[in-house]
Amino acid sequence: MKRELTCIVCPNGCELIVETQDGGPLIVQGATCKRGYEYAERELLNPMRTLSTSVMVEEGESSLVSVRLNKPIPKSRIFEFMDLIKEVRLQAPVHIGQVVIPKVLGCDSDVIVTKNIRRIAK
Repeated sequence: MKRELTCIVCPNGCELIVETQDGGPLIVQGATCKRGYEYAERELLNPMRTLSTSVMVEEGESSLVSVRLNKPIPKSRIFEFMDLIKEVRLQAPVHIGQVVIPKVLGCDSDVIVTKNIRRIAK
């Protein structure tokens, strides 16, 4: 099987042609550095993604705050992650780096806040 990928690891953006053989090693053409080969292997065998989104904030100066994963999770679990994150509600104040969900989906990745939101004075 042949696939074409654009490597996203460094600014070179190498156009890769990756060929897999039954039980054999990957053949990667077009990578100008070792990281291109590693990217192609990871993308074909165990694709991972980092995600950024937002969650609701109650009693804050903003009703939403941006959050992100601090490490990638398996691409196959993105929809499961989004179903989980849309249920999250935070109470203001929230702070940059605050862990919203530790070890999300049992992975070695935390959901963290990327913006400070102050509490609205009543």
